[in-house]
Amino acid sequence: MKLSDYLPILQWGRQYNGQTFANDMIAAVIVTVMLIPQSLAYALLAGLPPQVGLYASVLPLVVYAIFGTSRTMAVGPVAILSLMTAVAAGKVAQQGTPEYLTAAIVLAVISGLMLVVMGIFRLGFLANFLSHPVMSGFVTATGILIAVSQLKYLLGIPVSGRGMIDTLTSIFRHLGEINWPTAAIGGPAVAFLFWSRKGLKPLLLGLGLKDSLASMLARSGPVLAVVLGGVAVVAFGLEAKGVRVVGEIPKGLPGLSLPHFDAGLWQALLGSSALIAMISFIESVSMAQTLAAKRRQRIDPDQELIALGAASLAAGVSGGYPVTGGFARSAVNFDAGAETPAAGAFTAVGIALAALFLTPLLYNLPQAVLAATVVVAVLGLVDIKALRGTWNYSKRDFAAMAATILVTLVAGVELGVTTGVVLSLLLHLYQTSRPHFAIVGQVPGTHHFRNVNRHAVVVPEHIVTIRIDESLYFANARFLQDMVYNVLSNRPDLKHIILMCPAVNHIDASGLESLEAINARLKDAGVTLHLSEVKGPVMDRLKRTHFLDELTGNVYLDQFDAIADLDFECAKSAIEKTGRLTEPGSDPCPSQEIAGVREMGG
Repeated sequence: MKLSDYLPILQWGRQYNGQTFANDMIAAVIVTVMLIPQSLAYALLAGLPPQVGLYASVLPLVVYAIFGTSRTMAVGPVAILSLMTAVAAGKVAQQGTPEYLTAAIVLAVISGLMLVVMGIFRLGFLANFLSHPVMSGFVTATGILIAVSQLKYLLGIPVSGRGMIDTLTSIFRHLGEINWPTAAIGGPAVAFLFWSRKGLKPLLLGLGLKDSLASMLARSGPVLAVVLGGVAVVAFGLEAKGVRVVGEIPKGLPGLSLPHFDAGLWQALLGSSALIAMISFIESVSMAQTLAAKRRQRIDPDQELIALGAASLAAGVSGGYPVTGGFARSAVNFDAGAETPAAGAFTAVGIALAALFLTPLLYNLPQAVLAATVVVAVLGLVDIKALRGTWNYSKRDFAAMAATILVTLVAGVELGVTTGVVLSLLLHLYQTSRPHFAIVGQVPGTHHFRNVNRHAVVVPEHIVTIRIDESLYFANARFLQDMVYNVLSNRPDLKHIILMCPAVNHIDASGLESLEAINARLKDAGVTLHLSEVKGPVMDRLKRTHFLDELTGNVYLDQFDAIADLDFECAKSAIEKTGRLTEPGSDPCPSQEIAGVREMGG
C-alpha cells in the first residue's frame, strides 16, 4: 500500500486551493459556534468538568484531518459515548475526583489503541456482529436514558441512581424540591429547541433569508438558547436563586501527557473500552458513508478505524475522553459546505481559541440549558417506528432489538449492548441450525426449478431434488442428514437424490462428514446421490478431499442438466409442456410421501 493510503491528507492536500480554503473556513466557523456549548454539555453528561469537553474537541479534530478518509466527518464528544464513559468511569471512581477524570482519559487511550490495532489488521468486519436492529435498539434506549438523566439539571433537583428505575425513583422522591427558576429556564429551552428544528427555518425564510443561510441558522438554535440563558442568569440574578451555572472554567489547554499506567485500572476498564470502541466505529462509519454517498465519494472503513483510534488517543493525551464522529455536527459541517477534513482542523483552532480566551464568558451558562440541548439531541435518536417495522419484518430481529432496549434501560448500557449481540448470535445459530430446504421440480417449458409446494412443476417419480438454502456447517449438519433420511424413508421407489446447492457458500468439516454419511447410507439403500449447482469455491474445497471419489453419482453444473441426464424422457416432455404436471395445491408425490417432508419445514 502507498503512504497516501495511510495518510489521506496527502491525497486531498494536493488539490487544496483558495476556494476550498474559503469553504472549509466558513464551515469551521459555523461548527465551532455549535460545538462549544455542545462540548460543554456532553462533558457534564459524562460527569466531567465542562472544560474537558473543549479539550476533547481540539487535538482529535486535527488528528482525524490527517488520518480520516471522510471529507466532512466532524469528530468530538457525543452523547452515547459520554454516557458510556460516565457508566464505565463510575465503576472505578467517584464523580468529581481526580481518579474519575483519570479513568475517562484511560478509556480514551485504551479504546483508541483498540481501534488502531483493528485498523492495522483490517478487522472492521467485527463491527458486523453488532446488527442494525441491536444498534438501533441500543441507540433508542440510550437516548431515553440520557434524557431521563438530564431531568435533574432541568428541574434543579438532586438525583441519584444508575439505572432507569433508580433514576426515576429518585426523581419522584425529590419532586417537592424543584427549583422553579431552573425549571423556568429549562422547560422553555427544551420547547424552543424542539420548535427551532422545524419552525425556525420557515420563519427565517419568511424574513427573506436565502435557503442555505436559513438552514445553517436554524441549526444554530442551541447557540441562541445558550446565549439567552446566560443573559437571563445575569439579568435576573438567577445564580443566587439556586440556578446552577457552568461556573469558572480554567483558561488554557492542558499539556500533552499519557495517563499513569495502572494495571488494575486498565484491566478494569478493558471491557468497557472494547464496547466504546465498537460503538464509536459503527456510529462514525454509518454517518461517514451516508455523507460520502451524497457527494459520490468513498471512505475506507479500515482506515477509519485507524483515524478514529488516533483521534481517541489524541483525546487521551490532551486531557479529553473518548470521541467519535457526531451526527449533528457532521451534518452541519456538510451543509455548511466543508470540502475537506481541513475544516475540522480549523474548527479545532476555533475551539482552542475559545478555551484560551473566551472561558470567562461561559461562567453564567445555565446547566439547565445545556441539559436541554442534550435532551433534544438524544430524543431525536429515539426511533419508535423502527420497532414496529422490525416486528412486522422479522420477529427474530425484533426479539434482539427489544431485549437490547429492555436490558439497557433496566441494567445499563454495557449489559444492554452485550445482551443484544449475544442474543443476535444465538438466534442466528438457531435459525441456521434448521435451514430452509425445498423439494423442487421443473417449471414446465423452462430451465427453472421451484418449490413443489408453491408452483405447478414437473417431478420425476424416481428422482427427488432437494434445494438447500443455507451453507452447511456444524450447527446444521445433523439436520441435513435427518432431512434426507426422512425423504428416503417415504420414497421406496426412489433411485436418485439430487442436492441442489445454489445457496451453499461454505461447507465445513462437519458438513462434509454429513455428506459422506448421507452418501454411504444412500448407497446401502441402492439410491444414488448427486450434487448440482455447486459454487466454485465450495467445489475447490471438495476437490481436496476424497468425497468426490466416493460419491456414487455425479456433480452437475446445472440442475436442468442433472434432470436431463437422469431422466431424459421427463426432461423432453417438460420442454414440450407435457408430462406429469401438478396442479396448484396438489401434491407432486403421493400425500403420504410429501407429508413427512412438510413436517420438517419444506
